Amino acid sequence: MVLAKDIFKEFKEHSVSEFFRKNAAMLGYTGKIRSLTTVIHEGVTNAIDAAEEAGILPEIFVSIKSMDDSSGHYKVIIEDNASGIPEEYIPRVFGRMLAGTKLHRNVQSRGQQGIGISGGVMFAQSTSGNPTKIVTSTEDGEVISNEVMIDVEKNEGKIANRKAWKGDWRGTRIEFEVKDVLYQRSRYGPYNYLRMTAMANPHVQIRFLEPDGSFTIFERATDEIPERPEPIAPHPAGVRADDLLTLAKETRSRSIGTFLVNDLSRFSRGKLKKIKELVDVDLDEDPSELNWTKAEKIVSAFKKMDFIAPPTKGLRPIGEEKIESGLNQILEPEFAFATTRSPEVYRGGIPFIIEAGVAYGGSAGAGSGSENKGLELLRFANRAPLIFNQGGCAVTSAARDIDWRRYNVNPEKTPITLFINVVSVHVPYTSAGKQSVAEEPEIYEEIRQAIMESTRNLKSFLRRKIKRRERKERAGIFEKYIPIIARRAAALTDKKVPDAEPLIKEITGVDDAKEKED
Repeated sequence: MVLAKDIFKEFKEHSVSEFFRKNAAMLGYTGKIRSLTTVIHEGVTNAIDAAEEAGILPEIFVSIKSMDDSSGHYKVIIEDNASGIPEEYIPRVFGRMLAGTKLHRNVQSRGQQGIGISGGVMFAQSTSGNPTKIVTSTEDGEVISNEVMIDVEKNEGKIANRKAWKGDWRGTRIEFEVKDVLYQRSRYGPYNYLRMTAMANPHVQIRFLEPDGSFTIFERATDEIPERPEPIAPHPAGVRADDLLTLAKETRSRSIGTFLVNDLSRFSRGKLKKIKELVDVDLDEDPSELNWTKAEKIVSAFKKMDFIAPPTKGLRPIGEEKIESGLNQILEPEFAFATTRSPEVYRGGIPFIIEAGVAYGGSAGAGSGSENKGLELLRFANRAPLIFNQGGCAVTSAARDIDWRRYNVNPEKTPITLFINVVSVHVPYTSAGKQSVAEEPEIYEEIRQAIMESTRNLKSFLRRKIKRRERKERAGIFEKYIPIIARRAAALTDKKVPDAEPLIKEITGVDDAKEKED
């Protein structure tokens, strides 16, 4: 028999960085194509966020250069025109997991965990053995270059080869070296990721240089920068005892009662009277006195009370007009329509909004080079593309459960692109890779409703298109045969050949159709 003390000789604590280095698949680094796209995703997401927070129209440059075709060795460069990063924050931003400006705030953002860009640095380091080069400049005009590597045991960044010079450029440039990855222009590759990003972020200009030298510019479709989302206080209906204790540690309020009023949304002083009737907790105590038992009693009382739905001032949907602009800019379709649903809540108190857009014809639809190319489903969360793990996503399930025949759509042949964006302060991702949305019943149903609203408009367009085609075919027949009949009738009666054009228009209804279109 092995003794417990001998077993626990192997016991060891692991840092967050070490855990994710050994479980990189949890962050999306699995497969050669997906891993490369994930590196691009993390860098571009940070770049757009940084520019928006600085109030700057984002200009993003992405380059992928092949270093050695045989080993899948690439240099990836992502450059933005944002505010830059103060030098003291560089090792923390790029070298420490679970560190950032968003995790502690209840606010809408593309990334939530604070492991995105540092995960990219770690992946580059673990595949190529090389550091990630960071070149950045803030408003002071000094350009600083550093090389960053992560000390996985300590979960911290190490800086080397610092250089500095004066310049008139402001922004951040990241240079990764990655191996054992593969570049392809496929559904899961960087090109499609950037194409989708341009659709959902029509205010962003993206320039992309591919390994073969191909250069693409995804031009912006609007010069309007989205308003910055505001943090939203947690809603009583959506908090747990653990959440309440965490908030109590950070509050500036001097009593539990004022803490509930000041730190929760939709909790008025009138609600304090109801709480006092339901629980035997002294609300005049200091919040530091709040323990698990008291917190549990308060949360149980919340469930017996009625609250106004949480505020949605912190949610920033793309907007119907801008979704249509993005679809038109990238796909050049015959028809585009978008809808933004009214705000709803899931899990009792977490607000969200669903947006949907549909495009028909042009470059819309799955695949390329064929008229019958079927339905293309594009999934987004807070404007960020979700390319992978499509099967286990609420968006996919909702789209699959639509009776497309009701809308004159054949998912295998009709060339349409369906665009779905989930907006929330807390998107319920199914994993740390942030590539699929959990099937919360309220979210699933709202997606279905948004799809049906969009496709009803598509159905009307398709009906008009069919009628126009039928009218054109009918007009073609009359245009061909009425002049012949007129000539022969004139010959038989020995009269002048009449002008057949007015009769053709009257029979085919061409003038009426033009009037309606005008």
